[in-house]
Amino acid sequence: MRLEPPVPAEALAAIRAPFAAAGATAVEVSVLQPLALLLDLSGEAMRPRLFVVQAEGGEELALRPDFTIPVARAHIDSGMAQGRYAYEGKAFRAAPAGSVRAEEFLQVGVEAFGGGDAAAADAEVVGLAWRAAEAGGRSDLSLIVGDIALFAAFVDSLGLAPALAARLKRLFTRPRLLQAELDRADAGPGDEAARIVNPLEGVPEGQGEAALRQLWAIAGIEPVGGRPAAEIVRRLAERAEAARTPPLSSGEAEAVRGYLAVSDAPDLALERIRGLSGPKKSPLRAAFAGWGRRLKGFSEQGAPIDRVTLSAGFGRAFGYYDGLVFEVRSTALGEERPVAAGGRYDGLPARLGATASQGAVGCMVRPARAFAGGVE
Repeated sequence: MRLEPPVPAEALAAIRAPFAAAGATAVEVSVLQPLALLLDLSGEAMRPRLFVVQAEGGEELALRPDFTIPVARAHIDSGMAQGRYAYEGKAFRAAPAGSVRAEEFLQVGVEAFGGGDAAAADAEVVGLAWRAAEAGGRSDLSLIVGDIALFAAFVDSLGLAPALAARLKRLFTRPRLLQAELDRADAGPGDEAARIVNPLEGVPEGQGEAALRQLWAIAGIEPVGGRPAAEIVRRLAERAEAARTPPLSSGEAEAVRGYLAVSDAPDLALERIRGLSGPKKSPLRAAFAGWGRRLKGFSEQGAPIDRVTLSAGFGRAFGYYDGLVFEVRSTALGEERPVAAGGRYDGLPARLGATASQGAVGCMVRPARAFAGGVE
């Protein structure tokens, strides 16, 4: 496992300082996290990046790839309606083949649950991430932001069939599948004879994996390696759903492509999105109003607007984000190695068992990347 170089104590203290002043409660969470939960919440795309461990006959666990899920679990276990937590510790992610990126690395960050205005909370967290990243001494930083909820509002403005609109929203953070959906519009009506048939159609939710194992047993199939049963069930359902859902028209597909291509200064980007929107303008009004407050907050929190790019198609690998997403990037390190990152994940607490609706937003910084004398 490749380690990152240490950060001098003085530089690390400067990077920590914005988080220390954020009024957050220090929290520690286990290094080992349930693998199934991580994949369910973050998405199967994370599997190749995880270090998996398992005691004989025990539950599969993974070294924590990030702090958001375990900190959210700790908050829910506390029973508090609101909470703000600061953390510092090692995270672990397997690097892609051929990469020299560190696989064990230090993260410092904050997660906030509950509170008032979401746009103001977003701006505060972005400001924390920016100030912490900037404290490392780099002068080439920029901020890229996106908004998963803005895409959802844009889709709603197009007035699509509900099933198609819901499908597009789910695919936003899965670019390859979203591109396939756009390509369907160019292909024209499909051959009904070639329609994907789901052999588990009609099986009650939650029983698909057991039903698939029964089919394997009946057919005398003994799976060796490959994808787990739960993922196969999910993929079968997705392919069958895609076949049932009517495709976008060519005009609708062109509007979505135009949206995804928008990347500009925030005011200009929002104006371009407004011009691409469909006949139902009301879904976008609240989103645009929120962005007005958010951008004003960025400046107030120390993130310079002249270094901000709003990229409409930008998302993050973790599948639980559902609102603002952002990265602080260094020109020297490139877009594959962000210095800091974070976003809003309002839906995650409920998926973890929270009984009350709670807004949630957080960020982290990688000190070894923020330190100007460090990673190049």
